[in-house]
Amino acid sequence: MRARLSLPVLALAQLVIALDYNIVYVALPGIGDGLGFSSHGLQWVVSAYVVTTGGFLLLGGRTADLLGRRRTFVAAALVYAGSSLVGGLSGSAGGLVAVRAAQGVGGSLLFPATLALINTLYAEGPARNRALAVWGAAGAGGLCFGSLLGGVLVEAFGWRSVFFVNVPVAAALAWAGRALFPADAPRSRPRRYDVTGALAGTAGITLLVFSLVRAPEAGWDDRSALLGAALAVTLLAVFAVVETRARDPLVPARLFAHRGLLGVMALTALYSATFSSLPYFMTLYFQTVRGYDAFTTGLAFLVPAVVTALGTKAGELAVARLGPGRVLAGGLALGAGGAVVLGLALTEHGPYSLLLPGIVLLGLGQGAAWTGMWIAAASGVAAEDQGVASAMASTALQVGGAIGLALLVALSSGAGQGPPEANPLTGIRVAVFAVAAALCCGAPLTLALRTGRASAA
Repeated sequence: MRARLSLPVLALAQLVIALDYNIVYVALPGIGDGLGFSSHGLQWVVSAYVVTTGGFLLLGGRTADLLGRRRTFVAAALVYAGSSLVGGLSGSAGGLVAVRAAQGVGGSLLFPATLALINTLYAEGPARNRALAVWGAAGAGGLCFGSLLGGVLVEAFGWRSVFFVNVPVAAALAWAGRALFPADAPRSRPRRYDVTGALAGTAGITLLVFSLVRAPEAGWDDRSALLGAALAVTLLAVFAVVETRARDPLVPARLFAHRGLLGVMALTALYSATFSSLPYFMTLYFQTVRGYDAFTTGLAFLVPAVVTALGTKAGELAVARLGPGRVLAGGLALGAGGAVVLGLALTEHGPYSLLLPGIVLLGLGQGAAWTGMWIAAASGVAAEDQGVASAMASTALQVGGAIGLALLVALSSGAGQGPPEANPLTGIRVAVFAVAAALCCGAPLTLALRTGRASAA
């Protein structure tokens, strides 16, 4: 009974993480007016969450392995609840940015703990594949429904409601996690943190994501972005040296010999750089080109949400027959075709139905690739390494998303001879076609995954 109830809790946790990523987008105008944000400072309401989530994921994954997955899950949910409550009560711009950073830390603990719990509660094979499909559908739904939910809440209750809504949900997650998940087993050896490696790795990744978020807005020659990138490279080099010498490294060296995991990390980076960047450009298309308001834009994302959820289920069924490598290749191919069809359908005055063929292909490909990706990431990894292995793939997801969005924004700005808002349709089309090209180039990466039918079944 507990195992049956555990999956909805884990799926709800993933839904909260995904919702929190973009629920604030439609609330940004109200937040800016209410707290006196500058035009340049407002983007940090989103970026603070992205930067800290990406920077702390490795530390969060190792925390789940060393201190226990249930403890980490409960603590992370409480961090979410507390920071969301403070966010809803915030009276200053700086305070709200700090709250979003704290939410990002909560996400960096919750995401790998949730994934590690799935990969240890459910045996490798059909049971785990089914659980990952449900978990993936919740995440896909959260990313798309976030805009709709945010629009409804802001229109009815104001911008503070997008923070308050998290409080009871996160508190319920903490209670359910403690009640349903098995107690963390005692460890046979003392718990040790690689403090130097943790500081160098976390600071290096945080600065790298900061630089990638900062550069498109401030310019690629901006001094703070360049300095952050230089420090990031230095700290990550220190991290690599420390990890080879540490007694208890943050990332065990044996995981770098796991060919399938390294291949999945490359694919998660590509996935986030392409599929996860499209909502930014589609939001720009719906609101700037077509003139939709926040609520109507949210409604426009309903079809992608439903189709992507169906794609995750299709991916689960296909993995049992074909293996995660082939499912990933098929998902990338479907996504590339969908991006081409969608790019051709983007017009200033055409009906929404004209976009549906591309949206359906993209959603099916995205959902199938998401499920296959996380099944491949967990395959062949020992239970005691599931947390950090999940964090490695998740870190690649975050960094890949930052790199992809930065490059696509720069590309679309160049195509439109200025910021995307200046000549939006041309820039948006170029970005969508670039996503198609990148997905085509990524298909050969799936050849690195040697996980066959036997390991998936």
